[in-house]
Amino acid sequence: MIDLALYQPDIAQNTGTLIRLAACLGTTLHVIGPAGFDMSDRNLKRAGMDYIELATVVRHVGWADFETFATGAGRRLVLATTQGSVPYADYSFRDGDIVLMGRESAGVPEAVHTRADGRIVIPMRPGVRSINVALSAAMIMGEALRQTGGLPKL
Repeated sequence: MIDLALYQPDIAQNTGTLIRLAACLGTTLHVIGPAGFDMSDRNLKRAGMDYIELATVVRHVGWADFETFATGAGRRLVLATTQGSVPYADYSFRDGDIVLMGRESAGVPEAVHTRADGRIVIPMRPGVRSINVALSAAMIMGEALRQTGGLPKL
């Protein structure tokens, strides 16, 4: 299975949306703290709706905690970044990968870039900055699960 991780998310609504995505796809969502909001935030709950109870969400106190988990489990980290050079649809995802999304306001620090096993990008028109993190994660997770046969069966 492919997991999704959010590095210090800033916006409760995006995290709630991704909790809903994780519930629908049957994947685990890792939230790497500190978050820029209280995880009991009403906006998080509103965006996640009744899917929050169906989702598997693992909270990590900080980057070191998450990195210990990922390394210990032998999981490959695939960072979505505007600085990536491999389009996400051209990347060869493997079962067990964790797709890592950066903070909405600042991405991830250089140490996280360095630690990532792969750096992927969503190709975009020149002159635009980025796509919303929840939309980006949905695009990438769809492709990763398609490649690995991890999409839920109808």
